[in-house]
Amino acid sequence: MTDAAYELEFYRDADGRRPVRDWLQKLDRSKARALGVAMFHILQQEGVGVCRTEYGKPISKGLFEFRLRHSAQEVLHNLGLLPPGETRAKRERDILLRVYCHAHGDKVILLVAGYDKGEAPSKSREEHEIRLAESRLQDFRERVARGT
Repeated sequence: MTDAAYELEFYRDADGRRPVRDWLQKLDRSKARALGVAMFHILQQEGVGVCRTEYGKPISKGLFEFRLRHSAQEVLHNLGLLPPGETRAKRERDILLRVYCHAHGDKVILLVAGYDKGEAPSKSREEHEIRLAESRLQDFRERVARGT
C-alpha cells in the first residue's frame, strides 16, 4: 500500500491560508504522526470508501469525516504493516482526531477542517466543526464555479 489511489489537497481560503495544514502543524508529535500514517495508508488508499470502515462516516452535503482513534503503531499493526519482530506499542495517550473531507473529482480528497475531539469532546463543539467544514466546502464550490 504505497501507491496512493487518491491525492490529498488542503482547502485554501480566499486569502490562501490552509487551516487544516495549520492545525496539523500544531498537533503534538504523536498525534501528528498517527494522523499522517493513517492518512497515507488509509485515507489516500480508500478515499470516501473509508465510510465503510471504522475510519469514516458520511456527514452531509458531500462531506465525510475521517476518524482516528489509534496511534501510528496501532494503525500499522492493524494494517499488518509493522516490520517483522516489531510489536504494537502501548498507547501513549488517547487519540481522537477528526478531519472533514470532500471527494472532489475522481482522485482528490479535499481536507476542509479538522479538530481534536479528545481535547474538545462536547456535542456543541462537534456541531460547530461540522458547520465550519460545510461553510468551507461551500466556499470552495463557489470559487471553483467562478473559476477563482
